[in-house]
Amino acid sequence: MARVDLTNAKRAKKDEFYTQLGDISKELKYYKPYFKDKVVFCNCDDPYESNFFKFFALNFNFFGLKKLIATCYNGSPIAGDELPLLFDDMGEEPKKIAYKVEITEVKDYNSDGAVNLTDVQYLIQNDKNVLSRLKGNGDFRSPECVELLKEADIVVTNPPFSLFREYVALLVKYQKQYVIIGNTNSLACKEIFGLFQKDQIRTGYTNFNVGMFFYVLDSFEKYHHIENGKKIARVSTSCWYTNLPVSKHNEDIILYKKYSPEDYPKYDNYDAINVDSYKDIPCDYYGAMGVPVTFLDKYNPNQFEIIWRGGDIEWAEAECTFYTPPTKEMADNFKKQDKTWRIQNPYLLDKDGYAHVVYQRIFIRRRQPIEYQQQESKLPMAAEEQAKYNKP
Repeated sequence: MARVDLTNAKRAKKDEFYTQLGDISKELKYYKPYFKDKVVFCNCDDPYESNFFKFFALNFNFFGLKKLIATCYNGSPIAGDELPLLFDDMGEEPKKIAYKVEITEVKDYNSDGAVNLTDVQYLIQNDKNVLSRLKGNGDFRSPECVELLKEADIVVTNPPFSLFREYVALLVKYQKQYVIIGNTNSLACKEIFGLFQKDQIRTGYTNFNVGMFFYVLDSFEKYHHIENGKKIARVSTSCWYTNLPVSKHNEDIILYKKYSPEDYPKYDNYDAINVDSYKDIPCDYYGAMGVPVTFLDKYNPNQFEIIWRGGDIEWAEAECTFYTPPTKEMADNFKKQDKTWRIQNPYLLDKDGYAHVVYQRIFIRRRQPIEYQQQESKLPMAAEEQAKYNKP
């Protein structure tokens, strides 16, 4: 099974991953109450190929939308057949220009008893106010698109992989709600991770570990299969991000394992224990723990506190009160043993003094219920020791 490497795609500037309608429907059905009377903006979505536009156009009345806006980037590499548009008066091919579509009403124009793409097509072709050319190139950062963003309530799209952090920063700047697709590797990016720490972003409902299948350009060499003449590629490192409420992030992780120093060794350079899976978090430990970054898909801010992430040298040197860098002699020795070793990465020492770097970790701490606060002295992490980890 071939899969797409998003890192290589980013380097090659191949950001065109087109989301399947089924995946959009499967995720967005959970947010229906939040869309009523709202302006939805799909700012990376040419109706020629965007299933996001198609989804909201078809479900405009079902979701009770106030308005739907979609903008197309100049030079879209795919011209699809699902929604043919008329640009005769513009004198150019649709895929060579940037335009916007604004819909405030979708009716059953052909009187067949259902609202479908035929009705949307009729609306766009016959209402001069719905479809219009943009003055700029349609980039989501352009002044035109930013003005449309200001008008919107909720943004829903699959933004360019290589510009994900910049894209989210724009949404944060203008305080917009959003449901978007991104790379799971973005979980540990400084900017995105900081939003998780503040509980200002979370993963969506779709299973985090299965990846997603996208339509890709014909020029892509690696793909999974061909469907209706189009290449389909599985991107294992993909997930939904949102700042709307997601019920699973209010559910406690069921903890059942007991803490022991043998099962949960401490890092040599961080005063925190190592936990290999969120399922292994001990039920009777309240100190700092290093867990895989995928823990964020289960993160309940009422149950846990996020301290920060391992591997951030600036933070480790400036803010982390429980980080102890190895001596220069030890560091030089580790580098000789393992060329991939980095001084700020959490690592464990074996009996021979060999440093074993663990895969990327974030540091968390359980929030203590009142009944536990009254019994701190009986816990493995006593109150005086716990105080060392509390940030000012």
